Amino acid sequence: MAEQELTWQGSVARWDRQLFDAVALRHWPGADRVLPRLGRAANHGVLWGGAAAALAAFGSARTRKAAVRGITSLALASATINTVGKWSVRRRRPVLEGVPVTRQLRTQPQTTSFPSGHAASAFAFTAGLALEAPGWGLALAPVAASVAFSRVYTGVHYPSDVAAGAALGVAAGFLVRRLARDVQEARVVPGDERPDVGAPALPDGDGLTVVINSGSGSAAFAGLDVLKRRLPKAELVHCESAELESELAAAASRSQVLGVCGGDGTINAAATAALRAGVPLAVFPGGTLNHFALDLGLAGAEDTCRAVADGHAVRVGVGRFTPGPRRHPDPADVAAAGSEAGREESGYFLNNFSIGAYPELLRHRLRWAPRIGSGPAALLAAWRVLRAERPVRLSLAGRPRSVWLLFAGNGTYHGSGPAPRRRDNLGEGLLDVRLVFGGGRPGPRLLAAAFTGPLSRSPVHAATRLRSLRISDVPPGTPLAYDGEYAKAPTAFVLDELPEALTVYRPR
Repeated sequence: MAEQELTWQGSVARWDRQLFDAVALRHWPGADRVLPRLGRAANHGVLWGGAAAALAAFGSARTRKAAVRGITSLALASATINTVGKWSVRRRRPVLEGVPVTRQLRTQPQTTSFPSGHAASAFAFTAGLALEAPGWGLALAPVAASVAFSRVYTGVHYPSDVAAGAALGVAAGFLVRRLARDVQEARVVPGDERPDVGAPALPDGDGLTVVINSGSGSAAFAGLDVLKRRLPKAELVHCESAELESELAAAASRSQVLGVCGGDGTINAAATAALRAGVPLAVFPGGTLNHFALDLGLAGAEDTCRAVADGHAVRVGVGRFTPGPRRHPDPADVAAAGSEAGREESGYFLNNFSIGAYPELLRHRLRWAPRIGSGPAALLAAWRVLRAERPVRLSLAGRPRSVWLLFAGNGTYHGSGPAPRRRDNLGEGLLDVRLVFGGGRPGPRLLAAAFTGPLSRSPVHAATRLRSLRISDVPPGTPLAYDGEYAKAPTAFVLDELPEALTVYRPR
């Protein structure tokens, strides 16, 4: 057995050297100027760190998430190589005989040869990126392969070193994705919402219409294959954002259950349609942000399919502001459309409602993102808000106040600060109201509020829980935000909570 193992190792070594020599002896037009420089650019992960920074600055929210996954995968692969790989197999670097001097690195590596750290980092970053954003992963795959090949081309690694490093990098990408899923699933903990025993069970999906917002952040990757397999008789309606409200209203009027696939803004629109039609809601998370689904306890489409098939649902509270967002802010438009156009209905929120710094930031970001990208737009919007905005002067329950931020959550959020992000129960029927008072500059005020307790007394930050709050004397044109959507605020309105107003499917 030992002799066979030695024979096998000898065969691999011969094959390795033969392939190494074949690369060294072959002339590759243009490669002498490109590959050594590309390999040097990847030293210490600089090339991939720069790529991640560019993707984070100029890409979408999904692209930024993919860049983080890529860098995390690279860090895991690099740590494994340097702590285990290099010291468990102490293989010497190749002899440079036969490698042209023009290809050789100015400074030769001093560490052991197996496996290739450059190949591991290149394929770890690309795999981590591709598993979250396949398009970007495909675009960078040739660069990763070129970096890996450059290590053989410059004579610092055998082909098997590169192959092992690449395999380890891909494994790191898959492991990081698995760990990220475990973290998300650990957050998905169902609350104590009251079950709704009257929700219909639809074992094959007959009676369910699912409206899919094709413009949502990741609707195409939302597990629609699971939906088609588990609920084959469900009707699927694809639409763009501009058609969303009309499609939702039509689907709610003809279905036993209204389903929706999209992000928080899309789910908000579906909840409004379900409330007005008096039908249950089935949420299939498929957007860039899915705060409501996570707080409800839905990890993905599989959970929702199982709940709809079994007829398991809960009652959740809904936040309301009356009058709601103005559909026709221009008086000329109202006059042209008639008196019915000026009638305002209530607006609803499943997550939160805000006035002040955040809506202003959202307004600037939405304005600039189509021209410069969402990442730079967010940075520019933050700079604009922190530099130039003024506090909003309004009246709260008849008392004049000046605020940098008014935040109202649908249910109690846990954690410190003016706008924390985690709820344990969506059925308690209370608004979580938080205020950052005006005065001074917004940056220091918001930062100070972030470090105060959730219900502490502070000259900067106040928080309480209410059933309703009357807000008046709002300056015309003041923006508001609800569930990530932007609108103009009415000059006077009432925030209140509708306890257990909406039936939503969730597994038992």
